[in-house]
Amino acid sequence: MGEEQDEQSMKKIAASSYDYENDSRWADYWSNIFIPPHMASRSDVVDHFKRKFYQRYIDPELVVGPMPSSGSSQPARPPPAPSSSSTTGQSQTRSSGSSTRTSGTSPAAAPAAGSSSLRLDRQTVQFSVNTWVFIVAVLAIFPLTPRSLSNKAYRLSFMGTLCSSIYSLYSLYGRPSAWNLQGVQVWFRSIYGTKDFIYLLYCLTFVTSNLHLKFALIPVLCRALEYVAKFLRRNFGRATMYRKYFEEPCLWVESNTTTLSILTSHAQIGMGFLMIISLLSQHRNFLQTIMYWQLLKLMYHAPVTAGYHQSVWTKIGQTIYPLVNRYAPFLNTPLTTAQRWFLR
Repeated sequence: MGEEQDEQSMKKIAASSYDYENDSRWADYWSNIFIPPHMASRSDVVDHFKRKFYQRYIDPELVVGPMPSSGSSQPARPPPAPSSSSTTGQSQTRSSGSSTRTSGTSPAAAPAAGSSSLRLDRQTVQFSVNTWVFIVAVLAIFPLTPRSLSNKAYRLSFMGTLCSSIYSLYSLYGRPSAWNLQGVQVWFRSIYGTKDFIYLLYCLTFVTSNLHLKFALIPVLCRALEYVAKFLRRNFGRATMYRKYFEEPCLWVESNTTTLSILTSHAQIGMGFLMIISLLSQHRNFLQTIMYWQLLKLMYHAPVTAGYHQSVWTKIGQTIYPLVNRYAPFLNTPLTTAQRWFLR
């Protein structure tokens, strides 16, 4: 029994000293946890979820206790009745002590309230931007939309998602600690491979492109849909209008996030092949095509998207390679070279 306690103590120390900020999985894990803002600002609650994260991804044998409650206040025992000779002195002491306690606790309460309101503001901003992105993207892909309006909506969809990704990265990671090469490198390593950074590069590719492939809006729509559904369920779950019109769609979105991620990965990989085909058109852009395939390579290796992309590429390989071996064996060498570069 004593050895197990010592082992758990060592595991808790290791979990406390783990560098969560430089683990891209922690930011994604924390962003998907919905708890009241007043609890999210408490360090003991954050430490609890860090231990849960450590148990899930690092050491499954770590024992994590229940989440700390909001705290209970026990009434103090009534003091004995003061004598008449010391009433004045004790009342002065109590008044000065209470004023001291009040002045001591007020600064501590103010930052907590400020951080709670700031957290709510971040969620509201993300909800507003992604709702706007969803509406504009639907307008862009709607068949009856005029061509000029559709093209503007197409670019605005990517610009909105780009702004949302930048805002999310700034909210989670802030700015570099120092504006020098080392500080920027440390900051860049913390955001590299995160989902928001991937969407930032994805939107940059198509905002600056002359191609108007509405197929590219599928990942943007899926991302906006997830943000909107989560916000509505969390903040308007008891509203009559939500229960009447939005409850079932939001429930479907939250229960099918894996399906949306698979659809997103299919669309992103499909866009890579469409950009190769576009090299035969007058809107070809070799540089953007190369950059996009570098992004696909990042998606293949990044932890937040690797599972979905690797599954899709496995299916593609199982379909393509038998056909190549049967009808075009001379393509084996270039395909092997491309695969070696992609997996490197």
